Amino acid sequence: QVQLVESGGGLVQAGGSLRLSCAASGRTFSSYAMGWFRQAPGKEREFVATISWSGGRTTYADSVKARFTISRDNAKNTVYLQMNSLKPEDTAVYYCAATTSYPNFIPDDMRYWGKGTLVTVSS
Repeated sequence: QVQLVESGGGLVQAGGSLRLSCAASGRTFSSYAMGWFRQAPGKEREFVATISWSGGRTTYADSVKARFTISRDNAKNTVYLQMNSLKPEDTAVYYCAATTSYPNFIPDDMRYWGKGTLVTVSS
């Protein structure tokens, strides 16, 4: 069992930056590839970024490529999402998730989910 807790969300102006963190419980964190997803009001949950078990490989959605960076620290059981050049359309609840396969962009394939953190980008 893995429990995930996101933090770092908030209100930011367009063009600003935020760093999200996702802390995982348990000793098996490094056994999971990790992903970030987001869900805007009235929309389906969508893939944002994913990182492999060791952190050596990353994959991004086209909408965030070159603006967002996913990373992980297995010693701290934490995965991060650095978000730069934020746009109003990035407004959403951001979720981290754990999965056993990489790369994996499908929400239904995630094994564990956090409860999410809200990011609001004002214009």
